[in-house]
Amino acid sequence: MRAVVQRVSRAEVRVGDEVTGRIGAGLLALVAAGDDDSVDDVAYMVDKIVGLRIFPDDAGNMNRSLVDIGGALLIVSQFTLFGDARKGRRPSFIKAMAPEPAEELYDRFVAAARATGVPVETGRFRAMMQVELVNDGPVTLLIDSKRQF
Repeated sequence: MRAVVQRVSRAEVRVGDEVTGRIGAGLLALVAAGDDDSVDDVAYMVDKIVGLRIFPDDAGNMNRSLVDIGGALLIVSQFTLFGDARKGRRPSFIKAMAPEPAEELYDRFVAAARATGVPVETGRFRAMMQVELVNDGPVTLLIDSKRQF
């Protein structure tokens, strides 16, 4: 799995005129499943994202996690994270997981994140969404479950 994680002061996702998820301070995670991902990748990603120490402590150092600050997590599916634009001008998405199994992993990801006790909001899988955010810092990280070591 891959994720682009952004520390935000606020974020929301809309499908048409409907707000499907909205958070204050916390993390926005754009997530995608690759064709060889499994529940093991879900567990790694949730643990990593929820535990990231990227919020400032009293000295201003990035030393606090989402749990430490009482923040929320907004999870948005984004298969385009597996887009490969190395060749030509049109990205290839051949490494992205097919929609049906990807939705199952996405749902597991959301459930696992909720099981941590962190407030979780979401977008809508396979929907055209508009994501609005205020990146705090800015702080943006790329996380890939296949690059653990």
